[in-house]
Amino acid sequence: MYTENKENTENLLNLARELECRVVYNEPLSAHTTFKVGGECTALVDVSSDENLARLTAEASRLGVRTFVLGKGSNVLFDDKGFKGVVLLMGSSIDDIYMKDSTTICAQAGCSLIKLCRFALEHSLSGLEFAYGIPGTVGGAIYMNAGAYDGEIKDVLKSCTVTGSSGALKVIGADRLDMSYRKSRFTDSDEVITSGEFVLTPANYDDIQDKMVELMGRRRSKQPLEYPSAGSTFKRPEGQFAGKLIQDCGLKGFAIGGAQVSEKHCGFVINKGGATCEDILALIRHIQDTVKEQTGFMLECEVKYIPYE
Repeated sequence: MYTENKENTENLLNLARELECRVVYNEPLSAHTTFKVGGECTALVDVSSDENLARLTAEASRLGVRTFVLGKGSNVLFDDKGFKGVVLLMGSSIDDIYMKDSTTICAQAGCSLIKLCRFALEHSLSGLEFAYGIPGTVGGAIYMNAGAYDGEIKDVLKSCTVTGSSGALKVIGADRLDMSYRKSRFTDSDEVITSGEFVLTPANYDDIQDKMVELMGRRRSKQPLEYPSAGSTFKRPEGQFAGKLIQDCGLKGFAIGGAQVSEKHCGFVINKGGATCEDILALIRHIQDTVKEQTGFMLECEVKYIPYE
């Protein structure tokens, strides 16, 4: 249970320093999210290894310090006031990647999906082409079973290593992760993913590269990549497409403050310039209400809102 205790928070940060992790106070979270929105956190810790992440997670639990584990920030929305607690950033210190055997890639949770896809290409391994261009990390992709273009992480994931309040690292097979459309066991637990193992299929290098180039081209032509966003804002309703429902309801280009329904792809809420968290949340609610009223479909938001406290 989180308790507002400055002494306990400072004790956690002292441990982080002992572990040679960089500690920054009052860090603006807008600098760490793809929406480019969010106030300051109490402190940000740039975690130096997955073992240290495990130690810090366990110590935070013991001390009752509120924490949030952050990767590339591609599917989160922090409050305008920020985050009262410690953000554990899984950055360049937790992004190792290597071949376990001829078809199995191991990647730490902070590794970007683009880096993972390029590594697979270098080793002429197919199966991850769908993920090329998804702006997230391995940890985030496993957490939400990221997918696109008829592919999902669960299709290639063998296992992942996690930690929790005990501080122990344990390996869990993919068959125990309850992975479904944009969901896994982690969306309802406090476990933290530290790495994943992916089993791929040997294939021709040029064929893999051609597919990656094709899918990236489709992303660039159809998605508003020139603006800050969190990717697709809503989950796909069964038998429908969120973007089409939103467009059919006349919401293309509709804006509240600096937040706008993309004119390029209505499934994206974008930061057109100077958007606040409240602008984005208000626009999401307006879209949901309008689509529900006009079509009967209730759009479920993919983006995870993180409250101030």
